[in-house]
Amino acid sequence: MEVREVLIAAGVVAGLGLLLGIVLGIAGKLLAAAVNEKEVAVRACLPGVNCGACGYAGCDAYAAAVAAETAPTNLCVVAGEKGAKEIAAVMGKAAGKVQKRAAVVRCSGSCKHTGDKYIYDGVKTCAAAAVAPGGGQRACAYACLGFGACAEACPQQCIDIIDGVAVVQQERCIACGKCVAVCPKELITVQAAERPYTVRCSSHDKGKAVKDVCDIGCIGCGLCAKVCPVDAIKMDRDLARIDQELCIACGACAEKCPVHVIY
Repeated sequence: MEVREVLIAAGVVAGLGLLLGIVLGIAGKLLAAAVNEKEVAVRACLPGVNCGACGYAGCDAYAAAVAAETAPTNLCVVAGEKGAKEIAAVMGKAAGKVQKRAAVVRCSGSCKHTGDKYIYDGVKTCAAAAVAPGGGQRACAYACLGFGACAEACPQQCIDIIDGVAVVQQERCIACGKCVAVCPKELITVQAAERPYTVRCSSHDKGKAVKDVCDIGCIGCGLCAKVCPVDAIKMDRDLARIDQELCIACGACAEKCPVHVIY
């Protein structure tokens, strides 16, 4: 092939590329969606963690919902009160209070209070241990397995495995719920931080069976329910449950609990 033919071919390819670029540029201009300036401004107020604690898929989705006025301005717990005020200013609304929420592990079965019923030699993950005989190696079948699936899932790194049980640093928790999703024992819940009292146990066994394997488990005595002034505690198959919407955080239940599992 002669040099002249090569140059002609190269010129044709370059010309086609240039023409295609111009066409795509024009099409992009014509087909571009109108930019929602409020959505962009709201998004700038958000931290970009994409934790989902607000109930939306991520910061972009939440910003779009706020701009469309289908979501309140105070759902981002990471941005906090400051962020809520900034978002409210963008939307021309009064800033609502950001309710602090945090994850709680409903198990107190540390190595100090319970033990193992056998030596577990399997894969050291919560998911694997949960399907081992007896629901895992812990003496209590409802206990935290202690392999840290919740800690690994936490984007804030605010969950520690202390003495065999998961513990949440609530002041750092953003209530994203990722720990809730990965716990095979379903021990973790997310609740309002201003209503701190929770029964830190998940066992539905009878009192004697609980005491045989754990010295801090709920024994189903019902004393907490009897002293609650607002009837916020019910017994669910030998396990006390506190209705967080009714709880006034008076602490009467915690004082009355004989095994001190409410705190």
